[in-house]
Amino acid sequence: MAVGDELPGLTAGEVAQRLADGRANDAPQPTSRTVADILRENVFTLFNAILTVCFAAVLLLGDLRDGLFYGVVVANALIGIVQEVRAKLVLDRLALLSTPEVAVKRDGLREIVPLAGVVQDDILVLRPGDQVPADATVLAGDDLVVDEAMLTGESDPVVKVVGDPLLSGSHIVGGSGYARVTAVGAASYANRLTTEIKRHSLVHSELRAATNRILVVLSWILGPVILVTLLGRVSTYGGVAEIANLGDGDWRAALRDAVASVVGMIPEGLVLLISLAFGVAAIRLAGHKVLIEELAAVEVLARVDVLCLDKTGTLTSGELVFDRIVFDPAVDADPGLGAAAARALGAFGADDAGNLTARVLGGHFSTDGATISTRLPFGSVRKYSGVALEHEGEPSAWLFGAPERLLANHPDRLAAANDIAATGHRTLALVRLHGDLPPDAATDPSDADLTPAALVVFRESVRPQATETLAYFAGQGVRVVVMSGDNPLTVAALARRLGLPGETVNAASLDDDDALTAALGRANLFGRVSPDQKRRVVAILQSQGRTVAMTGDGVNDAMAIKDADLGIAMGAATPATKAASRLVLLDNRFDRLPEVLDLGRRVIANVERVANLFLSKTVYGILIALTMAALALPFPFLPRQLTLVSALAIGIPSFVLALAPNKRIYTPGVLRRIVRYAVPTGIIAAATALSAFLPLYHRVPLGEARSVTTVALFVVSLAILVALARPLTGPRLALVVTMTVAMVLACSVPFGRMFFAISVQPNPALAFGIGVGLLGAAGIELVYRSARRRGVIFDRV
Repeated sequence: MAVGDELPGLTAGEVAQRLADGRANDAPQPTSRTVADILRENVFTLFNAILTVCFAAVLLLGDLRDGLFYGVVVANALIGIVQEVRAKLVLDRLALLSTPEVAVKRDGLREIVPLAGVVQDDILVLRPGDQVPADATVLAGDDLVVDEAMLTGESDPVVKVVGDPLLSGSHIVGGSGYARVTAVGAASYANRLTTEIKRHSLVHSELRAATNRILVVLSWILGPVILVTLLGRVSTYGGVAEIANLGDGDWRAALRDAVASVVGMIPEGLVLLISLAFGVAAIRLAGHKVLIEELAAVEVLARVDVLCLDKTGTLTSGELVFDRIVFDPAVDADPGLGAAAARALGAFGADDAGNLTARVLGGHFSTDGATISTRLPFGSVRKYSGVALEHEGEPSAWLFGAPERLLANHPDRLAAANDIAATGHRTLALVRLHGDLPPDAATDPSDADLTPAALVVFRESVRPQATETLAYFAGQGVRVVVMSGDNPLTVAALARRLGLPGETVNAASLDDDDALTAALGRANLFGRVSPDQKRRVVAILQSQGRTVAMTGDGVNDAMAIKDADLGIAMGAATPATKAASRLVLLDNRFDRLPEVLDLGRRVIANVERVANLFLSKTVYGILIALTMAALALPFPFLPRQLTLVSALAIGIPSFVLALAPNKRIYTPGVLRRIVRYAVPTGIIAAATALSAFLPLYHRVPLGEARSVTTVALFVVSLAILVALARPLTGPRLALVVTMTVAMVLACSVPFGRMFFAISVQPNPALAFGIGVGLLGAAGIELVYRSARRRGVIFDRV
C-alpha cells in the first residue's frame, strides 16, 4: 500500500468542526498598501507641511486669493489618494485570481482547497513548486527538499524527514511528501513575520531613486534658503522693530513676500505625478489581466535589455497532451512487458504529489490492481523518477525520465528518442530496473541493469502570439534567452518554428561558470538547463551590466525569477514561482509583455520630462528668492501670480504630458539628465524674471512691475514647456495653445485681472516685459538644442 493511502486525512465533519471553531488558515494579508498608508503618504509630506504653514500665514493676511496655491495642494492630494485607492481596489480584486490553492487529503481522497480553507490537522500533499500554507510536521516524504530562504535567511535548501517541522511560507523545491498542519492563520510562522517577508527586497526603480535623491537634497537646501528669505523680507521692510509696529502695514507685505518666495521653491506635484503615472499604468495592465505586485515593476521592464524565458508554459501553452507510446521491440518478444509497462505508467500517474507529466499519464493508464510500495520523486538533478510496485505477487521497479539519462547504454533506442524529440515533441523513456530503486540523486542509472520498455511521447502547442512577441522584443533591442529543461533537440525544433536563429546548447555539458559564460557569448538557446544553471545565467548577465527579466511557470524557474531584476510568472505558475515574481500574467498570455514594456517606457520617459518642469521652477524660485533677499527688495510676484504661472506652464501640462504616449527606448542616467537640463533652464528663467523686474521697480508702480514680470516669467516658462512637449503635434500643440489663451484671458478679462492683481496696459513696460521673456525663450531654445545634441534630452517617440 502506498504511503498516501495510509493517510486518509480529516473527514468532512472534522473539517466543518474546525471551521466552526475558528481553526482555519484565514489570517488575511493585504495584497497592497492600506488606505491609511495611502492617506498618510499623500497628506503628511514635508512639502505639504511647508505649504500648510504658508497657507496659515495667508489666513493671517486676510486675502485668500493669495492662498490659491493651497487649492493646488489639496487637489494634488485628492487626485493622488483617489488614483492610488482606485489602483489598490483594482489590484486587490485581481489578486484574488492569483490566490494559491492547496492540495490536501480528506476522506481518503486528494482535494484542492483555497488557502483559507486549510484547517488544523489537515494532511497536506506536497510536491515541487508548492508553498507550505501553514506550519506543519512531515508525516512521510521522498527526498523532500524545502527552501526556507525568505524565512530563515538560509540560502541552501533543507532536506526534511519524518518528524521535521515545515514553516509556512517555505517552498518545496524537490521530492514529495505529506505533512500534518500544526498551526494556522495568525499563529503560523510566516504570518508572524509577514512584514519582514514582504520586505525581503524591492525592485530597483531608477525613478524612485532619482526622486528620493532630489527630495533629500531639496530638504537640506530649503531650510537655509527659507531662513535667508525670511531674514531678507524682514530687512526689506525696515527690520524687526518696524515690522512689529502692527499699525504699519509692512508686516503684511513682508509676510506675503515670504509666502510667495517659499511657494516658488516647492515642486509640489512631482511626487504625485510619479505615483499617478505608476497607478494609471497598473490599472491599464490590470485590464489586460497583468497583476503588478509592486508598482515600480512597470518601470523596471522598460529598463530590461535581456529577457530570459522558460519554454514550457511560456512559449508553449503549458498544456501537455499525451500523443503516443512507442514500445521497445523487445515488447514484441515479451507481451507481458507491454502490460507491465502500462501498469508502471499508471503508477506514475497515480501519484498524489505528481507533476504535470504524471497527471497526464493518470488519464491514460491505470495500475490494474497493482500495489505501489516505494516511490522515487522526480528531481531536476537526476532527471527521472521511479516507482516500485507489485502485481499478482510479482514485484517490479521502473524508472521514467530523460532518455539521455536512462538510455545511455542503449544507443539505438536513444537515437530513436532523439529523432522524435527533433520533431518538437517531448519524449521520455520508461525502463525496467532489475534491482532496487536508487537511494539518492547522485546514483548514475547507467550503472544499473536497465531494460528499455517504451518511449512516451507528449505534444505541446506553441502560443499563437509567441512568434510576433519575440520579433517585437528583437526589434526593441531586447535580447531573448530561452532556457529549458527539455532535450536540446526539442528546444531547437521549437526555435525553428518561432524563427529564433542560432545554435542550441546542451547545458548539461557546461561544467562551470566559465563554460556557461562562453556559451552565453555565442548562443541564446539552451536545453537541459538545471534550476541552478538558470540562476547562474541571471547572475552572469547581471555581472555584465545587463538588466534581466526572467519569465517562467515551474518551480525550477522560481529561484532565477527571484534573483532577476524583474521576475514574471505565468498565471498557471506554481505558488513558489508566483511568490518570487513581481508581475503575474494571469491569463498565461506571453504576448501581454509588449504592453507592459510600452507602459514602462511611457512612465519613465514622461516622468523624466515633467520632472524637468518642476525642478526648473524650483531652481528659479530659489534663485529669485535669494537674489531679492540679498538686494532687500520686494518680491517680484504675489503668491497668486506664481500660482497662475505654475498652474498654466507646469501643473496642468504635466498631468497631460505624464500620461501621453511615449515609446522612447530607455537610456540610463535619468537623474543626471534632469539636473543637467533643469538647472540651466531654471537659471535662464530666474534671469528673465529679474531682468524684467529690476529695471521697472523704480520706474513704474510695484503692482505693474509685478504684473509685467509675471508675463515675462510665463513666456519663458512656456518656452520650457514647448521644448519638453516636442514634437508639437495634435494634442500637445492644442495643450500649448490652450495654456497661452488661458494666460491671455487672465491678463485681459476683468475678473482675472482683479483676482490675480494683473495691472498691465499696452505700453512700453509691457512690451519690455514680453521682449525680455522672448529673449529668455531664445535662451531656452539654445539650451534645448544643445541638450539634444549631448543626449541630455530626447524628443518623444
